[in-house]
Amino acid sequence: MSIIAKSTKVMTSSLDDEPITVRLAQTASEIEQAQSIRYKVFYEEYGAKPNNEMLLAKRDFDKYDEIADHLIVIDKSTGKDEIIGTYRLLRREAADKIGQFYTEDEFDISALLNAEKKLLELGRSCVMPEYRTKQILQLLWQGIADYITEYDIDLMFGCASIHSTDIKSISKPLSYLHHFHMTPRTLRPRAIKGRYINMNIIPQEDISPRRVFSELPPLIKGYLRVGATIGDGAVIDEQFNTTDVCIVVQTHMVTDRYRKHYERKINKTLPGGNALKDIKS
Repeated sequence: MSIIAKSTKVMTSSLDDEPITVRLAQTASEIEQAQSIRYKVFYEEYGAKPNNEMLLAKRDFDKYDEIADHLIVIDKSTGKDEIIGTYRLLRREAADKIGQFYTEDEFDISALLNAEKKLLELGRSCVMPEYRTKQILQLLWQGIADYITEYDIDLMFGCASIHSTDIKSISKPLSYLHHFHMTPRTLRPRAIKGRYINMNIIPQEDISPRRVFSELPPLIKGYLRVGATIGDGAVIDEQFNTTDVCIVVQTHMVTDRYRKHYERKINKTLPGGNALKDIKS
């Protein structure tokens, strides 16, 4: 597979006094290294099911990698550029080249596509276990913030994963997201026919919002803190052993605290949680 970075505009960001930086991948080799990280996290750690080609290559890849930008986290402490985390960024202009976003395999996003907004799909987020710290997640957000500013993004979205396919066991988080964070109807994605799972399982009055929120995957909590909303219905992804919801972030709704983060340049941070594999698209 021949792949190259599609953009080099995002500035390099770094942690203060730390040999760790974030930037866009600039070569096919760097993208392949990012795919190897994805394989280790998604398939070896979380038990996703690779096809034969992925199994032989020990890399996670698909057709979207060829048109996306790949944000990478690099540790220079060993004397070489070791990629230890990644995030896939797919703008509408790129998705149009192959006719769809990854998310459309699971959700009808026609409301977003018809909104005449600049769209960015976030996906394939992962960080190696020993680097899952607040600071690393902050660094990833710095790179995304620069990217959003550079391309004047209006809406971000993606498939957010809960690590279970047992709907009964995750009925509380699904119901909480349905009752308290539903996307406005004019922009609301909906799980596609045949895969739609009703998230309205537990009545709203039987849910403790604070308690359920505290138990959500870290990246989902992070998105909710910046005003993210959730589409209608969930989808089981058998390959990744997850149940997915569709996250939508209208950047103009971001709180003052986080908007300042988006508009700052390097060496500013965003509070967050552990960087787990939560946004999978």
